[in-house]
Amino acid sequence: MLHGPRAIMGAGRFAFRLCMMAVAFALAPGIHAQVKAEAGKPLTRILFVMDASNSMNAFWGNEPKINAARRILLSSLATLEKAPNVELALRLYGHQTRIEPGKQDCDDTRLEVPFGPAQGDAIRRTMNEVRCLGTTPIARSLEKAAGDFPVPGGEGAKGVRNVIILITDGIEACDEDPCAVSRALQAKGIVLKPFVIGLGIEGGGRYDLKCVGNYYDASTPEMFDRVLRVVVDQALSNTTTQLLLLMDDDRPKETNIPVTFYDQRTGQQRYNFVHTMNVRGEPDTLNIDPVFTYRVEVHTIPPSIRENVTIEAGRHNVIAVRSGQGTLDLQADGMSGGEQVMCIVRKAGEMATLNVQAMNSARLYRTGTYDLEILTLPRTLIPGVTIRQSASTPVRIPQAGTVNIVAATPGHGAVFLRQGDRLERVVELDHRTERNQFRLQPGDYTIIYRSVNATQTAYSVEKDITVVSGRSVNLEL
Repeated sequence: MLHGPRAIMGAGRFAFRLCMMAVAFALAPGIHAQVKAEAGKPLTRILFVMDASNSMNAFWGNEPKINAARRILLSSLATLEKAPNVELALRLYGHQTRIEPGKQDCDDTRLEVPFGPAQGDAIRRTMNEVRCLGTTPIARSLEKAAGDFPVPGGEGAKGVRNVIILITDGIEACDEDPCAVSRALQAKGIVLKPFVIGLGIEGGGRYDLKCVGNYYDASTPEMFDRVLRVVVDQALSNTTTQLLLLMDDDRPKETNIPVTFYDQRTGQQRYNFVHTMNVRGEPDTLNIDPVFTYRVEVHTIPPSIRENVTIEAGRHNVIAVRSGQGTLDLQADGMSGGEQVMCIVRKAGEMATLNVQAMNSARLYRTGTYDLEILTLPRTLIPGVTIRQSASTPVRIPQAGTVNIVAATPGHGAVFLRQGDRLERVVELDHRTERNQFRLQPGDYTIIYRSVNATQTAYSVEKDITVVSGRSVNLEL
C-alpha cells in the first residue's frame, strides 16, 4: 500500500468520483428497485467483494486457493438464503484481464450478481465459472461497490443495513488507498464498516487491511470456514443485549430513562428508546447491531455516558452504565397559581447551567452535589445541595411579600437589599409609571428614587422598608 503523494492523489480522485456518484443517486432515483423490509425487521444487503486475481491460483493446503474459497463461500449461502430479509450480491475483481509483466488493469472489477431476492443460484454459477487472471484493485472495487447498493434515502432505507464482506489474499496493487475509500463510504452512510477476511496473508499485509474494516485473518481453509461463519452471524445481527442502569449500590434498578446509542466514530444516532423493565422486573432485551462501536448516553441529569461499547455477535451481551438518581424537590411557600419561579441547577463549583426546574416541582438528578440559584427577587443562592440514591432532597424557600410603591410622578431609581452597610441592587423601578409592584423575599430593603421631572440630585428620595413573608407593604414616594 502506498502512503506517499500517489496515494494522496488516489484518495482525492476517489473523493471526486464519490461526489459524482452521490449526484447521480439524487438525479436517478430509479436506478435500483427498493425492496421493502418485512414489518419490524431490517433489510440486510450483503455484498461479497471477492478476490479473483491471479494470486488466487496459488495452492492453499492441498488445493488452489480459489477452489477452497469458492467451496466455503458457497456453503455459507445456505444459511443466508434461509435468513429473512436478506439480499445478496457479488462483485469480483481481477477476473477479466490477464496480468502481464509491467502491465495491469486497475479497472478490472465488476458487479457480476446484482442485489435481489433469491440470488444464491446466480452467485453459485458465477463462482463456478470464474477464472483468476489479473491484479488486485481493492480501492477501485470498494469505490464501485458504492453504486452496487440501491439508492440511499428511498422507501424503507432507514431500516436497511448495507454490508460489504471483502475476501482477499493480497493487498492493494494499484497505487490507491482502500482505507480512505472505506472511510468515505462509511462517513457518507453508504455502507456499514466493512468486514475484511484475509486469506493466508502474512506480515505487514494484515496491518494494511485492518484500516479498511473489521479484519479477520484466515491462515488456513479451515480457519476461513470458521471466520466466515462468524462474519455472517455478525452481518445478520443474530445478537441480544441488555442495558443495566446501575444504582449506587450496583443494583440494576434504574429505569424509565431515555437512552441513545451513538456510532462512536461518526456520532450518528443509531438507537433511541426509553429504558424498560420487562414483566419479570429485569431490564428488557434489545436487538443492537454488533457491527458498530457505540457511545451510550443515558439521558439522566447530567447524562450518564459509557464510551467505546462493543457488541459481540451471536451471544447475549450485557452493558452496565452507572446511572444512580435521587429527587430534588423544590418548594416555595404560598406561591399563587399564576406565579412561576424557576431554579437554575448547576454542578457544585461549576458555572454551566445543567437544568432549569420550576419551583413546586420534583425532578430526578444523578447522585451528587449541586448549587442552586432560584430566580426570586433577590435571587436565592443555595450551594452544596446533595442528591442521594433513591432519596428525596427537599429545598424550601419562604413565601414572598408584596411591595406596592406609589409615587406622585414616574421616576428613576431601584430597590436595594440591605446587607449590613452594603446595598445589593435587586430590581429597577419602571420610570414610565408612578406605580410599581414587586414580589420580594423577606428582608430589609432601601428604595432610592428621583422624579423624572426633578432636575437636581437633591430631590432624590431614600426610604427603608421591611418585607415580611406573606404580607403586603405600601410605600408612598
